[in-house]
Amino acid sequence: MRTTQTFSISFFIRKKKNQPDQALIYTRITVNGKSKEVSLKRALHTQKWNQTACKMIGTSIESQQVNRKIDDVRSKLYNIYEELLRDEQIIDAEIIKNRFLGIDKTHNTLISLLDYHNLNMKSVLKYGTLKNYNTTESYLKEYLKSSLKVSDLYLKHIDYEFTLGFERFLRAKASLNNNGVMKHMERFKKVMRLAVDLDWIEKNPTLRFKLRFDKVDMIYLNKQDLSKLKNATFNKVTHTTTRDIFVFACYTGLAFADTKSLKKDNLQIGIDGKKWIYTRRLKTNTQVRIPLLNEAEIILDFYKNHPRVINSDLLLPVYSNQKINQYLKEIAIKLKIKKKLSFHTARHTFATTVTLANGVPIETVSKILGHHKIATTQIYARVIDSKISNDIDVLREKLG
Repeated sequence: MRTTQTFSISFFIRKKKNQPDQALIYTRITVNGKSKEVSLKRALHTQKWNQTACKMIGTSIESQQVNRKIDDVRSKLYNIYEELLRDEQIIDAEIIKNRFLGIDKTHNTLISLLDYHNLNMKSVLKYGTLKNYNTTESYLKEYLKSSLKVSDLYLKHIDYEFTLGFERFLRAKASLNNNGVMKHMERFKKVMRLAVDLDWIEKNPTLRFKLRFDKVDMIYLNKQDLSKLKNATFNKVTHTTTRDIFVFACYTGLAFADTKSLKKDNLQIGIDGKKWIYTRRLKTNTQVRIPLLNEAEIILDFYKNHPRVINSDLLLPVYSNQKINQYLKEIAIKLKIKKKLSFHTARHTFATTVTLANGVPIETVSKILGHHKIATTQIYARVIDSKISNDIDVLREKLG
């Protein structure tokens, strides 16, 4: 951040083209050698101007009014400068001029852009996504205060150097790994792209910044892990309920939010005369139709008389995402499953161990999962050794 070194105000006259003996009064604002001019919209005879004193000559009522106007303008400009200095804002001649003229665009700051995004995206983004944006916003505010010593910044002063500085700031956080840093940078890039779309800035300062995600091993339960989990007994009701709902997701492929919001109306009779789940993914609003496997149907039947279910529209008594993930970690320790379990592990397990590994076509799995592109589903196919082994056995048979 560049610190203001010089600031000055001067007044001068500029002759009218069609009336050489008449002139308009201007003030020149200079910051660090760069100037902007503002007309005072007051005219006078050129011979009545004292350039050395920057005042109108004489004691007439006109002279007193003009000189009072000059003093008032000078005072306002100095007050604006002191205000910007006190608020630790970037100061340049254009900013002072715009604020003096009352056209200072306060929405053209980083904080007001974030406020605009939060306000206008409430009806577009899901709660979890908005929560992530709020975290990115808090890091940006912390970066402004700790690294740049300001509380806000004009968007036009955000450049590629600011972008790299924000990345360095995030990497210094012990709680963030590379992919965590990249997710925050991804959200920052999207917010700055919004500023371009709104015509608040001409160029996106994050355009050249490339996101560099590390490849992460997909966590899913293999056949043995899933069997161990299904057959386990627990002393705590919370662990049993969590396990049952997790297993339900393993046999339906539903994400946490979709499982939690399942209602009795979502359970319908499908084209084959059997029970199906008809719902829409909350994340993408994609319609999904899931044939109900026996393992999932048993769990629904077991919980249909649960106190939290029987008098509501819900199908399952799902805890909060935070609680479920906490209980899953405790379950993994108890069962000595050496994997970092989260509820999303169930969706991975459905795609790999439950469906693809058992020969369900990838197109069918993709449809059930609600993927828009089959390439997304193909990620699961790459991690299943048993599928590769089975495919090669078929090949060996054909070649033999």
